[in-house]
Amino acid sequence: MAPETKAAEVAAPVHDKAQYLALLRHNTQLLQRSVAHVEQRYTARVVRSLPYMRRHAQAWADVLALLVNETLTGAHREELLAYLPPPYKPESAAEETQPEAMDEDASAAPAADEAFPEVLAYVRLLVVVYLLSQPSSLAQATSLCSKAVEDVVQQNRRSLDILGAKLVYFLTRCYELNKDDKLSSLRDRLLALQRTASLRHDSETNATVQNALLRMYMVEDNLYDQASKLVARAPFPRAKASNPQVARYDYYVGRIRAVELNYSDAHAHLQQAIRRAPQHGLVMKRDASTKPVAAGFHQTAYKLLIIVELLMGDLPERGIFRLPLLRCALASYLPIVQAVRAGDLALFQATLQKHQALFLQDKTYSLILRLRHNVIKTGIRRISLAYARISLADITRKVHLESEEDAEYVIVKAIRDGVIDARVDHENAIMISNEAVDLYATNEPQAQLVQRIDFCLQLHNDSVKAMRYSLDHHRAELDSASAAHARERELVKEIAEGDLGDSEDDWP
Repeated sequence: MAPETKAAEVAAPVHDKAQYLALLRHNTQLLQRSVAHVEQRYTARVVRSLPYMRRHAQAWADVLALLVNETLTGAHREELLAYLPPPYKPESAAEETQPEAMDEDASAAPAADEAFPEVLAYVRLLVVVYLLSQPSSLAQATSLCSKAVEDVVQQNRRSLDILGAKLVYFLTRCYELNKDDKLSSLRDRLLALQRTASLRHDSETNATVQNALLRMYMVEDNLYDQASKLVARAPFPRAKASNPQVARYDYYVGRIRAVELNYSDAHAHLQQAIRRAPQHGLVMKRDASTKPVAAGFHQTAYKLLIIVELLMGDLPERGIFRLPLLRCALASYLPIVQAVRAGDLALFQATLQKHQALFLQDKTYSLILRLRHNVIKTGIRRISLAYARISLADITRKVHLESEEDAEYVIVKAIRDGVIDARVDHENAIMISNEAVDLYATNEPQAQLVQRIDFCLQLHNDSVKAMRYSLDHHRAELDSASAAHARERELVKEIAEGDLGDSEDDWP
């Protein structure tokens, strides 16, 4: 078979490239409409199509080169075309001509030599995505993305907020992939960007920069104190930031709170992060041809959530370990849960030694080490429920402790923490369990009900904040109220003047 024939078979179908080109043109028109209507949701629609663009960036780079030819001129065109292959040549006349403008406002857009800064930022973003798909072009991607971020900051336009946030994200990604310059070398610049975005009220950029700073502090440098100070002193724009950024922020805050021994807050933040992440990837069956959305985020968040629940004294649901997306990722954590549930210290130590490298890679090893006391407490609790009276020597043998003194210390601490209801007879070296108390006679059911009510109220408040309201809706209400007041004043005036009907003139 000739090489030309093989190349033709490997090349993408013409209709796919035409569809890709049509989507690129449509996105540029959406950006023009966003500027004309001062509406950010059109830019958000453009950014939502970025994963599709990213998957086909390397294969269809010639289509991107054609878009650069159509939208830009001058120095910007020459700069971006230097990174791309020769432009794609449409085979049909319908592909050669650009579609008509979407509305009158978009048709009033400037010419190609006067392209909107939003269009320029979007095209640069696509070129950066294409360069990142090639490991050899990492330095070029870093240089281009850094220049694009500088131009966005100098423009100082609110319509560039979402695109600027994406450029900042890919800039941090470039530094993470660089083996010589890690993300920590970008710290001063990120802090300056955070101050600028906060002063300009660029919510999306502010949220993206804060997440990048938290990732740099915790993932690369293990500076949890500085990360905690950033969370305490830098307000996060939760109400205006996008859902993925809020989910990332909740995950990072949950990890910080877990390290600080604040397990209840950590559990709440991790649950919010998981609920905000895309859910359809959890229930769908695994397919080699399709990649689930946010798979890595779900796996990382669930690993930390399971450890936090164990540290709180709760047991995670068994169904979590059966989900197709999480089954393999959580296989090493299931023996830990079983050891805590059964109070088996030997199983816990064996699992910890077997998967130590994995736990260190997941950065959960230090938290899992804290579970040793929980394993012992669980074993003591099971023994106290099973035996009304048992010797400390038997407890030492069952829980695999070193001596009876250690067993007595653990039992006394468990009694003080409220884990078990028992007392220790030091003279006879035995533990005597008290009668079990009815759970419904305590405040535990009420506490659980209050927790569920608080969650429902928080969900309602978040839903109301996420709704879109008409900008002129309050004006219509004011106009109707003003008209009602005017009619009321006229009626009062008529009553005061005695303006009665003609049929009532004969009244005495």
